Amino acid sequence: MSTDDSYERVYTGSETNVQYLQELFEKAGIASRVRNDFDSGLRAGFGGGLPGQVQLFALKSHLDEALKIAKTTFPKDYTDGE
Repeated sequence: MSTDDSYERVYTGSETNVQYLQELFEKAGIASRVRNDFDSGLRAGFGGGLPGQVQLFALKSHLDEALKIAKTTFPKDYTDGE
């Protein structure tokens, strides 16, 4: 992922969960990006990130709506402080 400051992390979880959230975001008109540090590290020839942990980012302008969708869809993946 680029260093574009217009995106904010919304969710970290399995690739399957992230793909599902991306579909929900797309239906809601929310632009998103995925970052898989483990996969990127393997492709570059070094380790990085955790296997099976993918990050989903949404445009900051839609952050509240994206968080609401993610927290409603996967409430157990969020703590009270998040």
